[in-house]
Formats: sequence, C-alpha cells, structure tokens
Amino acid sequence: MIKIGTALFEAAEQFEREKGISKEVLISSLCDALAAAYKKHIKDKDATNVEAILDEQAGEIGVFRTKVVVEEVMDENTEISLTDAKEIDEDVELDDEVKIEVTPENFGRVAAQSAKQVITQRIREAERKMVLDEFMSKKGTLITGIIQRRTDRAVIVNIGKTDAIMPQREQIPGEYYKPGNRIRVFVLDVKETSKLPQVIVSQAHPEIVRELFELEVPEIEDGIVEIKSISREAGFRTKLAVWSNDPSVDSVGACIGPRGNRIQTIVSELKNEKIDIVRYSNDPVEYIVNALSPARIISVDILADEEDRKEAFVIVPDDQLSLAIGREGQNVRLAHRLTNWKIDIKSESQAREIENRQMSEMQYEEEAIQEDYIEEEEMIDEIAQEALEETSQMGVDEDDTVEEAVDVVEETEEV
Repeated sequence: MIKIGTALFEAAEQFEREKGISKEVLISSLCDALAAAYKKHIKDKDATNVEAILDEQAGEIGVFRTKVVVEEVMDENTEISLTDAKEIDEDVELDDEVKIEVTPENFGRVAAQSAKQVITQRIREAERKMVLDEFMSKKGTLITGIIQRRTDRAVIVNIGKTDAIMPQREQIPGEYYKPGNRIRVFVLDVKETSKLPQVIVSQAHPEIVRELFELEVPEIEDGIVEIKSISREAGFRTKLAVWSNDPSVDSVGACIGPRGNRIQTIVSELKNEKIDIVRYSNDPVEYIVNALSPARIISVDILADEEDRKEAFVIVPDDQLSLAIGREGQNVRLAHRLTNWKIDIKSESQAREIENRQMSEMQYEEEAIQEDYIEEEEMIDEIAQEALEETSQMGVDEDDTVEEAVDVVEETEEV
C-alpha cells in the first residue's frame, strides 16, 4: 500500500467547495489512474481484474488483483491455489474470489504522474458535465451575468461557472454593453462541445419579456393571467396580448400594476422600450382592434378566415392612419405578428375612394353589358327581318311559277 496521508482528502474537500465537484469524483479518478498506471507497468492494458482501493481511514492506497481460488493454477494472473488463498483468508473455498495486493515497490512516483493526468482530465469532464447539466436546466429562463468584454460580433457575459456568448443579432440595437456592468439575459441555447458547453444568451428575444412579466406580476406566475402572444422589436417596441382566467381580475390592470409600478420596472429593465399591453379576445375583430391600439378603429372586415390564410381590412379615421401604421409600419407589423392576421389599413377617405372606384367600375361593367344586350337585340331583329323578307320573296316566286304553269296548260288545250 502507498501512504498518502490526509492531505489528499483535505484538498478534495476544498476542491469540492470551490469547484462544486464532489470528493468521490476525485477519489474515483485517483483509483482509476493508479489502476491504469499498473496495467501500463505490467504491459497488460486489457487486464480486467485489476483495481485500486483507497483506505480513507488509514490514508493508504494500493493496487489489487482479483483471483479465483482453484485446485491447480493454470494462469497466475487470474487464479490462486487454495493453499495460498487460505493464508489470506482462512474461510475461503474453491471458486471463491480473493483480492491480492500487487502494488509494486517504488510505485508512488509513477502512480503520481499518471494520476495527475487522469485526475486533470476527469476534473475537466466533471466540470463540463456539471456546467452542461446546470445550464440545460436554465435554458429558456432569465439569469444575471457580468459583461466581460466586447468583440466585433459578440458580447461575452460571465454567468458564473462559464462565459456565455451574446451574438450581435441577440443584442438590443444601439445598446452600449460596458464591461463590468451587470445585465439580465435570456438563456437561448446550450451547445455541447469538447471543452466547456457553449451557452448562447439574448437580450432581444421576445421570451425575455415573458420572463420579466412572470417575475414582476404575481397573477401571471399563479396562472390567473395568461400571456397569449408576444411580438417584439427589441429596443423599440413590444406588444403583449394577455387574458384573465378569472373574471374578477383585469388582465391589463394586473400587468400595469398599482400606479404603473410593475410595468415601469419592466420598461426600465428593457432600457425604456415601449410596451403595449392589449387584451386578448377570441373574436378576431375585437382582437385586431385591440392589437392596433392606441389607434382608433372605424371598422374591421374579415376578408379570409382560414387556417393558412387570415386577412382583414381595417378602416381608420384620416387623422389616425399614421398612428395605426406606426413609424416605418412598426405598429401594424407588430399587430400582425401578435394576432397572426394579415392587416390592410386604409383611411376613411382612402376607403371611400376605393369604394367609389369600385362602384364606377361596376357601373361601367353594367353599361357595357347593357350595350352588348342592345346590340344583340338589334342583331336579332335584323336577322328576323331578313328572314321575313326572304320568306315573302319565296311566296311571290311561287305564285309566278303557278301562273306560268296555268298558261301552258291553257295553250295546250286550245291546240
């Protein structure tokens, strides 16, 4: 046995406190390293009956081979005679297994070198697995981190046991990420790599708004108020459709909070991003009207309501058109994403022009149809008149023929 003392166990306990890797992992790694070193020493890497055993109380570790008790030894590496086995354990019988210590002399230095490599590798594997398990469970949630540095394409955020990456597409446009500042980020994805897992975080994802509302609004966390849909353009504006499962609880009021303190906290967290909270409705007309707030709506006509095609035509007062569409179409674009309806917005005067144009086109089509009808009637009359004239002429010709025939007969009789 190799004397190792208590220092190893103290170091393992300290490592467990600092790194979170259990003492058992380190001890197991040490035993595996010692067994691997022995196999290399005897030039038999495939030996299956070799193991290292640690006696924690005595502070010793050694290499042992498991051998089967037989009457006649054919393989000294795997078998032991009953006589020799009795010297180790008097109660042993044939076909029993006994553990024989085979620790070579002066094996400590070799074992220490091998143990260092194996333990280092096992520690890295344990750290990787621990980080992977931890952040896999945090995927889709908010966590707090510290900005470490900025690169041309990403922001590196320390989130505890590892650094996370926030790509440019997941950053808030125009936001300055100063190293050392604490920020709250959304764990978007966790990718397993050969080293530490790669954690992707975001500040632009719509779900970060949901998480913030769940943190700030107890009614949402309790399931009384439900977030039905979110559409967001990070750094500018977000629309949130909410629904109350309790008629006595106002879904919009619950999200705003007393004197607006709940919504203000969330707006501050999102760097003063504008948030529109709208009331969800199963009625598409009412839902579209709510989604286009704060604009006033005159009417909503449903043009198509199918699974793969939902279209609506909305009319607003002339002075509300720019508000309904929003700057660069932002308001109607967010309303479309929120409701999943294609929304065509026209002002009252534009709608009137369209209606007048359609009426003119319909009148023109009716006049054209009427003209075609008159022309057809005239043509039919002409054909009928020609037919009558032909019939009359045929009658005259027939009379002439009869008279000629009579004259011929009379002349014949005279002769």
